[in-house]
Amino acid sequence: MEIWMIALRTFFIYFFILLVMRIMGKREIGKLSIFDLVVSIMIAELAVLSVENVKDPMLHSITPILVLMLTQIGLSYISLKSQKIRDLVDGKSSVLVEHGKIKEEELKRQRYNLDDLLLQLRENRIYSLSQVEFAILEPSGKLTVFPKEEEMSVTRSDLQLPTQRHELPTILIKDGEVQEDGLQKLGKNHFWLKSELKNRVGVSNFKEIMLCTHNSNGQWYIDKKEKNE
Repeated sequence: MEIWMIALRTFFIYFFILLVMRIMGKREIGKLSIFDLVVSIMIAELAVLSVENVKDPMLHSITPILVLMLTQIGLSYISLKSQKIRDLVDGKSSVLVEHGKIKEEELKRQRYNLDDLLLQLRENRIYSLSQVEFAILEPSGKLTVFPKEEEMSVTRSDLQLPTQRHELPTILIKDGEVQEDGLQKLGKNHFWLKSELKNRVGVSNFKEIMLCTHNSNGQWYIDKKEKNE
């Protein structure tokens, strides 16, 4: 008998949660803010508890789910009218790269490291920071990238010209630390790297460099650390 009760409760809760998520709107599926994620986790946990505790009245399980649903809907409507509430619930966008320059303080504030940034740039089909005009971290955690204007010009394929294969740039310095595997890949040493930095940006101290890359076309990307006043 208990097995049948569990099966019936599971069947009911399944369709009830489907109804709740539909009422809460497609926004919950397309973009999860921190608040959305918390509500979704709580609803999932309550649904599991309602299936496991067959002796508890169903109303005890449904009520907190309905409260969460109404809270979410209410905050959604309020956030449409109030920018402050919207910023509180959904958060604000953060500019991580501006005019090709990495904003170190913003990276620290968002607890976002260079590996995270480079990963999301690759997901946006950007293989080098030298191509980026702006990179904005959205409240949902997605990185929106705006390439530089010259990168949005007519492509070689549009002109039916031969195309060149691009390789991912080799990282030589990250957070002031020399990447030995990058130097080995190029067959170079610290003396060569220090000389190139001196000639290109007038800096020979590796600790002063936030990020330094070199690609197969011989192009460099060097970003110096911001000096604290």
